[in-house]
Amino acid sequence: MKTIVTLTMNPAIDKSSKVDHVIAERKLYCQTPCFEPGGGGINVTRAIKKLGGESIAFYLSGGPTGEMLQYLFKQENLDHRPILFDGWTRENLIVLEESTGQQYRFGMPGPPISEPEWQQCLHELSAFGHRIDFIVASGSLPQGVPDSFYASVARIGKSRGARVIVDASGEALRLALNEGVYLIKPNIREFRELSGAGLEDNLEIEHMAMDIARKGKCGVVVVSLGAAGVLMASDDGHEYIQPPPVPIISKVGAGDSMVAGIVLSLARGNPPRDAVRFGVAAGTAAVMTSGTELCRREDTERLYRQLTLKSA
Repeated sequence: MKTIVTLTMNPAIDKSSKVDHVIAERKLYCQTPCFEPGGGGINVTRAIKKLGGESIAFYLSGGPTGEMLQYLFKQENLDHRPILFDGWTRENLIVLEESTGQQYRFGMPGPPISEPEWQQCLHELSAFGHRIDFIVASGSLPQGVPDSFYASVARIGKSRGARVIVDASGEALRLALNEGVYLIKPNIREFRELSGAGLEDNLEIEHMAMDIARKGKCGVVVVSLGAAGVLMASDDGHEYIQPPPVPIISKVGAGDSMVAGIVLSLARGNPPRDAVRFGVAAGTAAVMTSGTELCRREDTERLYRQLTLKSA
C-alpha cells in the first residue's frame, strides 16, 4: 500500500451537541456533547480510515486542547504526528436544533503561528523518514502562516517524488498551482475566485479547468458543483460526474470525504477517472450522515457501484 500523508495547519476540536430550540437571551440545555478531531487534513485522514485505508496525519498541536486532540486521535486509532506550537488548538461548536433540523456551526479562529513554528512543519514533512507517495495539504492557513505555504509543500512533494493534492482556496491555492501540484479540488465559488473572472457558465469553467491542466500547473482538476456532482479535467479531456440522488442530512465533511476517497483510490492503483468517481461516492455518502460524521464505507462502496454501472 502506498503511503498517504495529510497536513493540517489549522486543526480543531469539533464539539457538537443538540438542543430542542435555539432561543436568544435564554440559557439553553444541550445534550451530552461529542468531541471529534477536525480540520481539513485531519478529516481526510479520518475518512480514509472509515473507508478501510490508512494515512499519517501531520498537524499542529498546542496547549490543553492540543493534548485533547492527540487523545482523540488515539481513541480512533489513527496514525498521527503532532507538531507542537506555543498556543492552544482551536475549538469549533456545532449545534443541531432538533425542532427544525437546522444546524448552527460556529467556527473559531486559530491562534497565530510564528515563523519558526510553521517552518518546523515543513521540516518535519521534508525529514519524514519513510517514503511518501501522496501528500494531502488541506484546510485554511492560520494567522502568521504565509499564503506561499502550500507552494512550499508542493516543492517538498516534488523533491520526495510524492504527488501533492491541495484542497484550499484563494491566494494559497493560486500560489500552489504556480508551483505545480498533482490535483486540486475547489468548489465552484473557490474556482471562480481563482479565475479572477465571473465564469458564468459551464463552458467557461471547462475552458479554465482544461487550461490549468494543459499548462502543467495541475494534473487533475476536480471542481465540486454541489448537488450537480463534479467536473473533472485533465490532459485527456473533461467529464461531468453526477452522483445518484440521496437524502441530504448534513453537508459537513462532504468535501473532505471526497478528497479521502480520491487519494485512497489513487493509492490503491486506480486511474484518476475511477478515483474521482470513488471520491464522488464518498462525498455523497457523507451528506447522508448526521452532524460532523464523515462518509461510511458501506454507503460509499454501494454508491460507487451505482456510478460505475451508470457510466458503463
